[in-house]
Amino acid sequence: MVTRRGAVIGMATTALAAPMLARASRAPRLFFDSLSFLPEDLNEITAAGLGGMIADVSDLIEVRGADGVPRYSRNFAANDPAIDRAVAKLKDSKVAWLARKGSEIGTRPGCAVFLQFQSTEMMGDDLSRIAHFHDKGLRVLQFTHHNNTQYAGGALETVQTGLTPLGIEGLAEMNRLRILPDVSHGSVPTMLEAARRSKTPIALSHGAARAIVDHPRCAPDEVIRAIAERGGVMGIFMMSFWLTRNKVPTVADYVAQIRHVARVGGIDAVGVANDFPMAGQTNLIKLNNDNAKGVEEYLEWWRALRRQGVPGFEWTPEHVVIPELNRIDRMQRIAAALTASGFRAREVDKIMGGNWRRLLTDVLG
Repeated sequence: MVTRRGAVIGMATTALAAPMLARASRAPRLFFDSLSFLPEDLNEITAAGLGGMIADVSDLIEVRGADGVPRYSRNFAANDPAIDRAVAKLKDSKVAWLARKGSEIGTRPGCAVFLQFQSTEMMGDDLSRIAHFHDKGLRVLQFTHHNNTQYAGGALETVQTGLTPLGIEGLAEMNRLRILPDVSHGSVPTMLEAARRSKTPIALSHGAARAIVDHPRCAPDEVIRAIAERGGVMGIFMMSFWLTRNKVPTVADYVAQIRHVARVGGIDAVGVANDFPMAGQTNLIKLNNDNAKGVEEYLEWWRALRRQGVPGFEWTPEHVVIPELNRIDRMQRIAAALTASGFRAREVDKIMGGNWRRLLTDVLG
């Protein structure tokens, strides 16, 4: 015979067990990094816990003009073999594989890797090269990296311009081929025009919010809204001097960036990016994440742009990384921080990878 007290205890036990059973029955959370690089040892991808990533596989050379400002060039001769090397590296891997559609994420063991170029320079004025690289596996294409290209205006120019006529044609070709257009490093006119003209959602694979750090490398709210309203996603990266002006960067500053984008664009519009090697910014790791020393490697470039009169470089950065996140297990740490900050499990799922899975499926199939 079940007594009333026994029934009450039984109901209480069931109520307590239900959330635990729900958590146990949930599919494993997808961790997706929307901008990093293929590590020399692909096992680092497993250590990072990634189920998907966008990997910049472009090869670049540093070019200095008469003004002394270092710039980076990515031409066809360097990048045609660069994408071949990336494909070959993934071909025999047991921990990562070349992904061509968003719907492939989670369909096989290991990490789904989507190849990206951080510029259109390798295309030149030959739009057929976009299809050439798409055939090889390119799935994400960024219009520009900091500076103007034949396709679009970059963020770090004294005069801000948008898509060029060639860039408008290039965007149409990306849409036709189902390549995800990426406006990271673009000027505000570039980002807004790409969002307006694209037949598919677009991405800002790695960046930060200008409302928090007023700098042209960061996206203003109007850009965040324009990307979000069309179903796109913005990834928050790890470069701390564009995340916070606080003297000591913390995980709370990273969460604040995510919260801002979610508030402006909605919870479906934000994700996690890196923009450093998989294990973290290498020189800072060697310095035990001593930002005061590590920031020095960026100052020559920063001061050169200040001399050139590029807006946003009037102040001098004091840090490069959030020490707690400049490590291989950053994704687990970010997920835990989001939960501790009050984000619900479903929201954390979206931020950590679900939003990128949805966007890549929408655009790539």
